Amino acid sequence: MPREKLSDKIARASKCVKLLKNSYPEAGCTLDFETVHQLMVATILSAQCTDERVNIVTPELFHKYTSVEDFARADLKKLACDIHSTGFYNNKAKAIKLSAQQLLSRHEGKIPRTLNELTKLSGVGRKTGSVILGAGFDLAEGIVVDTHVLRISQRLRFTTKKDAIKVEGDLMKIIPQKDWIVYSHLMIFHGRAICKARRPECTSCFLSSLCPSSTTKAVV
Repeated sequence: MPREKLSDKIARASKCVKLLKNSYPEAGCTLDFETVHQLMVATILSAQCTDERVNIVTPELFHKYTSVEDFARADLKKLACDIHSTGFYNNKAKAIKLSAQQLLSRHEGKIPRTLNELTKLSGVGRKTGSVILGAGFDLAEGIVVDTHVLRISQRLRFTTKKDAIKVEGDLMKIIPQKDWIVYSHLMIFHGRAICKARRPECTSCFLSSLCPSSTTKAVV
């Protein structure tokens, strides 16, 4: 199969994004939060855990800890117990408490608005930082690459890479920055609905005619 020109890939990606937007107009962050710090905590909790499970835990958690200061002075054992069902609770509790202390000591308790500053906080990597910037401030410095984004972007041949950072780099070349935030949400919604990990439903996928990995080219 001949290598696709970058210009052709950009055009195909644009068509895919347009179709995805039409099909999932509600696509957005599925974590529940009222403040950007709550979003940060919820995002840390979402590592190796579903958003649904996190949303079950956070109402009581955010009722108990109502501010950055509350998390900064939290008892680690009690905090770990409060988030136990999200998994990896000891590490997550340490990250949540330390990041709150760092916010107070470095940023007067406010969430920084750059990826460089965010990733210096405990428990905040590039992916988490991009979620915070996108869902919290509507700022696009990068593209969130989770398992859905990785899998579907590979199937669409937008990338052949496996490393999340390299995948993000490939995507940033073909997706306009104005769509960096929504692209991830669209991929997640599509991955849950149709382009599933084990058995993608190609026969009912509206991207079939644009997808090199599709088992059918019939658009339903």
